Amino acid sequence: MQKFNVPRYIQWLVIVGLFYLVVMLLLRLAFVFSFHHTVLFSDLGASFLLGLRFDLRIVSIVVLILFILGCFRILHPFHKKSGKKTSFIILGIFSFILCFFYIIDFSFYSYLSQRLSGSILNYAEDAAISMSMVWQTYPVILLFLSLIVGVVFLMWVIRKAHNSIAKKYIQPSKPARIGWGITFFLLLAISIFGRVGQYPLRWSDAFALGNDYKSQVALNPFQSFFSSLSFRRSTFDLSKVRAHYDLVADYLSVTNPNKDQLNFDRLVSPTVPDGYSPPNVVLVICESFSAYKSSMINNPLNTTPFFNEMVNKGIYFDRCFSPTYGTAKGVWAIITGTPEVQLNSTASRNPAAVDQHTIINDFEGYEKYYFLGGSTSWANIRGLLTNNIQNLHLYEEGDYKAAKIDVWGISDKNLFLESNKILSKERKPFFAIVQTADNHRPYTIPDEDKNEFKVAKLPADTLVKYGFENNEEFNAFRYTDFTFQKFITSAAKEAYFKNTIFVFIGDHGIYGNAHDLLPDAFTNMRLTAEHIPLLFYAPALIRPARFSFAVSQIDVLPTIAGLAKINYLNTSIGRDLLQPATQQKEGAYIIDIDPRNSGFIRGNLFYNKNMNSNQKTIGNLYNNDQIDLTDSINHAYETMTDALYETSRYLLLNNKKRQ
Repeated sequence: MQKFNVPRYIQWLVIVGLFYLVVMLLLRLAFVFSFHHTVLFSDLGASFLLGLRFDLRIVSIVVLILFILGCFRILHPFHKKSGKKTSFIILGIFSFILCFFYIIDFSFYSYLSQRLSGSILNYAEDAAISMSMVWQTYPVILLFLSLIVGVVFLMWVIRKAHNSIAKKYIQPSKPARIGWGITFFLLLAISIFGRVGQYPLRWSDAFALGNDYKSQVALNPFQSFFSSLSFRRSTFDLSKVRAHYDLVADYLSVTNPNKDQLNFDRLVSPTVPDGYSPPNVVLVICESFSAYKSSMINNPLNTTPFFNEMVNKGIYFDRCFSPTYGTAKGVWAIITGTPEVQLNSTASRNPAAVDQHTIINDFEGYEKYYFLGGSTSWANIRGLLTNNIQNLHLYEEGDYKAAKIDVWGISDKNLFLESNKILSKERKPFFAIVQTADNHRPYTIPDEDKNEFKVAKLPADTLVKYGFENNEEFNAFRYTDFTFQKFITSAAKEAYFKNTIFVFIGDHGIYGNAHDLLPDAFTNMRLTAEHIPLLFYAPALIRPARFSFAVSQIDVLPTIAGLAKINYLNTSIGRDLLQPATQQKEGAYIIDIDPRNSGFIRGNLFYNKNMNSNQKTIGNLYNNDQIDLTDSINHAYETMTDALYETSRYLLLNNKKRQ
């Protein structure tokens, strides 16, 4: 570097950074050799490369702090003693934290088979018991000595590097110093961001490796700890789960109930006739698909005429609800079968919850596809998908021929058409998920479609009366129906169409005024944010039917598996909606995160209670007649509400894949 007239300060920081990276690489190797696994060492290349990027981010943050401080002459480690002292103090603190974190990380993994997470802070609440357990379980004195030796060794090498470079007199010109400084700063910034693109490097990228152990190898304790810190309160009350177990087991028709083991398993083995050809599945998750804005509830604006035609030819559930509001939470509920009841952030962002069983994997012999017009880095959805859906073909932004139109990627029309082209070439049975995005701000209508799709304009008072804020939202909702028509029309020309079950479900609704369209309880109790259409469409395979009992997003996969006559293991709360037992014990759990309301829908009633104040309300979903909250109603609905909430909290962290 001296040959290129690189300032001594930058030379030293580069050496320090590389030294820390080597140390962290050796610690990753030590992790692999300490915790053996069936994964071959030769198969861990991607884990080590991703791990290097995680390590580089941590090291770059420390180096950037030193670099910025050194830009002030008084804190320059080669010009002032105060600067040298400050740099060594910072590096000493980091060296201590690095050694401490890795020692705790190795101990944590040996105990829980999980990299260090924010949940370790929960043990501080019972500090005396926790410390006694640590003292009796681990060689504390040896670990403490290892900590001291590690810090001393790291600082010895860093001092040696400083002394060696300090002997070299380098005085680059001012332009050279500025140029090297800007270059070094940009390299550090890119290293911290982790990639060139819209989204930064995230912990979920580790879980895109498709194997839990490979993911654990890629992480370092800094990444796993700070990524999970905000989720350390994401836990459950085992005593409450057991107290409600019998009620939930009966509700789910668990065949072998066991309160001690908290068994929720239901193994379903349908009778398959001779010569049966397994159908394909295309599951469309529709952005912000509010039922009250649609033609299916006779909204006079007739926004979804094509979808309404499909409803008449398929199995339609007009009282389907998402368990809560939010796209990431809706995708979670559909994929896992568990209501997403996490009160802070989303479960898809929680490293402790990323390992989930999904019925999709029971579609053996099927090719699995997921199509999204934008990036799956959003909300860390990539980790949820690739870590849990085996051999998934994931298509996202950058994988399509169509151009990106806004922040959400390519248009829904092009997403459907390109997905259709890919699926038309598949010769095996397939299970494909298409997730739309255009019915979302900024409500983009592509210029290429404006000749065929006519943008409408209505008076503001008419829009508000029938559930829309403005013409942009109204037209985006209409455009969604246009894209559905384009998709089905194109798919109908392909060989796969006749043996395919198409499923359409909203990811969530949008809260708004539905007083002129539905009973008042939908608006007053905020159910418009969860009330969504659910349609199973396969004209050649299923008979049309319409149902009006309460159902949920979590029921989608069991129902698809039932229609496809797939043997599957159900480990969560979702149920096959076409089974008599489900229809007899109807129900949909709802949680509204922001006001902390939790409730249950059954029959004509929506029971809701505030989790903070315990205030309870009851709403009539059939008409506007007043309903009294009697003791018997309160007991029955509150018990079921609490049971499903506590069970969902438990399953978020205990519905892991079956090996």
